[in-house]
Amino acid sequence: MSERNHPKSLVVHLTSSITKYSKRGFIDEAKALFQLMPQRNVVSYNAMLSGFLQNGRLSEARRLFEEMPERNVVSWTAMICGLADAGRVCEARKLFEEMPERNVVSWNSMVVGLIRNGELNEARKVFNSMPIKNVISWNAMIAGYVECCMMGEAIVLFEEMEERNVVTWTSMISGYCRAGEVEEGYCLFRRMPRKNVVSWTAMIGGFAWNGFHKESLLLFIEMKGICDNGNNCNVQSCNSMINGYIRFGRLEEAQNLFDTVPVRDEISWTSMIDGYLSVGQVSNAYYLFHNMPDRDAVAWTAMISGLVQNELFVEATYLFMEMRAHGVPPLNATFSVLFGAAGATANIDLGRQIHCVLMKTESESDLILENCLISMYAKCGVIDNAYNIFSNMVSRDLVSWNSMVMGFSHHGLANETLKVFESMLESGTHPNSVTFLGILSACSHAGLVSRGWELFNAMFDVYKIQPGPEHYVSMINLLGRAGKIKEAEEFVLRLPFEPDHRIWGALLGACGFCEGNAEIAEHAAKRLLELDPLNAPAHVVLCNIYAASGRHVEEHKLRMDMGLKGVRKVPGCSWLMRNGGIQMFLSGDKIPAQVAEILL
Repeated sequence: MSERNHPKSLVVHLTSSITKYSKRGFIDEAKALFQLMPQRNVVSYNAMLSGFLQNGRLSEARRLFEEMPERNVVSWTAMICGLADAGRVCEARKLFEEMPERNVVSWNSMVVGLIRNGELNEARKVFNSMPIKNVISWNAMIAGYVECCMMGEAIVLFEEMEERNVVTWTSMISGYCRAGEVEEGYCLFRRMPRKNVVSWTAMIGGFAWNGFHKESLLLFIEMKGICDNGNNCNVQSCNSMINGYIRFGRLEEAQNLFDTVPVRDEISWTSMIDGYLSVGQVSNAYYLFHNMPDRDAVAWTAMISGLVQNELFVEATYLFMEMRAHGVPPLNATFSVLFGAAGATANIDLGRQIHCVLMKTESESDLILENCLISMYAKCGVIDNAYNIFSNMVSRDLVSWNSMVMGFSHHGLANETLKVFESMLESGTHPNSVTFLGILSACSHAGLVSRGWELFNAMFDVYKIQPGPEHYVSMINLLGRAGKIKEAEEFVLRLPFEPDHRIWGALLGACGFCEGNAEIAEHAAKRLLELDPLNAPAHVVLCNIYAASGRHVEEHKLRMDMGLKGVRKVPGCSWLMRNGGIQMFLSGDKIPAQVAEILL
């Protein structure tokens, strides 16, 4: 019997093949190989379990985990990581509590999983409970605080550490720079006992990110003379400097630096493409994109996202089709961007087409994508589809609840909005300002004045959420729609801050819901013009008030003033999708010749 055909050697060989297939994305082949194995051990099961998790097949991973005849600490830890990475942190925590035996790796995995899911306080509790901590444990907790801009807590842990490595120092430097405390970050950088390319890049990027371009360039020159790995060092650090230039709108310097880099990677190209798209220079972005030697999914997604941001929705759709034709698999972010575009234009056909593509390529549900789908279908007017997706979600976060609340609210379905809000509270999810914006808007459209007041008062009294201008605007609209214009004016005059143009604009709009409020409307229009002298609706309302009350001299003077200032009322518009493009109709336009065809 050859050595490879020996049962133990065969298990080792097949297990190794399963791992290789999984890492390369051939998960179905790995699964078939696993099922053909005449014998399996815990290592084989762990290899298949990790393969499922690496390839996003969480349901199959969970089934395999439950079927395992024997589990070790690696099995439990892998499953906990998989659940946490998928946002199912409650299940991960439950599994962690059930573990018969834990090591420092499993403790670290739970801490990292909680941090990634925004449960920083819970992560700290687990961290404090750890019987043994290593440098990875400390680094994870420090990185969590840095990510949440809680530098005070990060500093305390940093000072408590007995052993620090280059990751620890670099995390703190990045945290200081992100918080705008560049001097403190630089002092720490100079104190570092040993630096690597990542720490140099963090400090160079920190200078550039905060606008210290001279200091960034000097440090870059210093690094070039010190780093052993010249090219790698240069590329990564140049990327930081390019991003810094772009952030401050200095595209010319960014392009000059990009042109001088001896070796460019995907990040270099994508950063420049992003930079041009962010300032509307689409042709320059296209030029770079088409000249990029190796376009990965991130570059395609950046280009598609930039086109959407520049409201070039049709071009974004065509580029997505080209991406698929090139055999580049879309990222979840690609789908998110396109669902946003479909929702923004109420293009239900596009939304459904992209959804179909997603269903063919995604085997596991993704929370962010499900939230995007809810929002897209709601904005396209297909609220039933939105609610079906919401109802079938395995887990929901605050964005899920808010998407459904806003969806029902925008459709004027007040009862459904309030029911979802009640269910949200029952689930233990704490509402935020967006939640209240949705439910107050729903109350406004349904004329639920008492309920609206009750919820508005509960914002701060019960949920400790400070109302913003948009919430006050919703209350003004609520009172205006109910015909309580005087009460709306009193509400504005009692505000705890100086009303801005949004508040006066809302009061002016509320006056239009019923007649007999010329005095309040005139006052609101005048205050609005003090804050926004070119506001067209305020000019029009004042002109109409003057005309109705026979004050023709003032009306004529105001109309002359409008002409001199170039004030024009923006016409209302609507649109529909036609032959793959957008057909727009403006108020006052002549009916186009093809309108009959469109209506048919």
